[in-house]
Amino acid sequence: MFRPKRNRRLFAVALFLVSLTTGSAFAQVLAPESLRIPATFEAAAGKEKVWLEALMVRPSGPGAFPLAILNHGSPRDRADARRLTPQSMLPQAMEFARRGWAAVILMRRGYGSSEGEIGKEYGSCQAPDYEAAGRSNAEEIRQAIHFMAAQRYVDGNRIISVGVSAGGFATTALAANPPPGLVAAINFAGGRGSLSDDKICSEERLIGAFAGFGRTARIPMLWVYAANDHFFGPRAARKFYDAFTAGGGQASFVAAPAFGTEGHFLFSQAGVPVWMPIVEDFLARNRLQMRSTPLDLASSKAVPPPASLSVVNREVFQNFLAAPPNKAFAVAANGAFGWRSARRSAEDAEEESLALCAKNSTRQCRVYMVNDRLK
Repeated sequence: MFRPKRNRRLFAVALFLVSLTTGSAFAQVLAPESLRIPATFEAAAGKEKVWLEALMVRPSGPGAFPLAILNHGSPRDRADARRLTPQSMLPQAMEFARRGWAAVILMRRGYGSSEGEIGKEYGSCQAPDYEAAGRSNAEEIRQAIHFMAAQRYVDGNRIISVGVSAGGFATTALAANPPPGLVAAINFAGGRGSLSDDKICSEERLIGAFAGFGRTARIPMLWVYAANDHFFGPRAARKFYDAFTAGGGQASFVAAPAFGTEGHFLFSQAGVPVWMPIVEDFLARNRLQMRSTPLDLASSKAVPPPASLSVVNREVFQNFLAAPPNKAFAVAANGAFGWRSARRSAEDAEEESLALCAKNSTRQCRVYMVNDRLK
């Protein structure tokens, strides 16, 4: 049975907002807010009512802003689902917000702190029902869109869904049965059933699911797959695309260059210089470009690296400074270090960075920096 959490009266008015006060560049020009989105699903025992965790970032001001829903992937190890946080996709959301969008990072059922169990999965590796799994995940996105479209600062007639991996697959399923206001969709490295590098459970069934979605999908889509994606490689990606478009699905395919050591993670903060121009071109072609000049992010003040770090590791410290909150950097006197970002709390980031530093050091580690604050 569904039991609302504390602050029921606030939840009853539909939206519970908590301002993020990290003091970082993320909070200075744009306005990140934590959300709890109500959703109802069909279940064996009747209706299942849950709250879905989300994180929104949008330009300051009343709006109304077009809406971009960002959808995460699924870890190969299901036990990692609860460890996911929306903060991990905050840099990607920021790029949409800088261009005039209200960007919402949605955590599906069973992921992060979203209530409920993970929605319908594809079943066994030998006989998966990918299409049913995709449509189940699409329903979660649909409910988030329905809720967000009712907010006064959202333009309910200009909505896009953006997903990566399982989130890209769910976005493709959503395009096959779009909710009101969904005008375009973006699939980064979409798919399901990746067992290990270049191994997919019953690949022909996955191709068939894409074919099924393509029979009714008519909104414009952008598909982006990197050359060195080892979850859904170029050969498989082309088969997905051919099956989708054969039935009438509308999509532009971009074969992106190799990205780092694993192209599946192109849709990331480090990949922004590659994927954002592709997205901007797609939005412009579909008359969805909101700002020709993105809003600037306020720069964090220059922070000196820990004195014990080597020259090479001082470059790593710069990566830490650019990472999203919640984050912490720990260091030892012998130059050993550890850092973590996109954690649920600053305390979690401190604990994990200290533990990582301790693995690499015989000397005691201390926290040097938390978010944008020196300790």
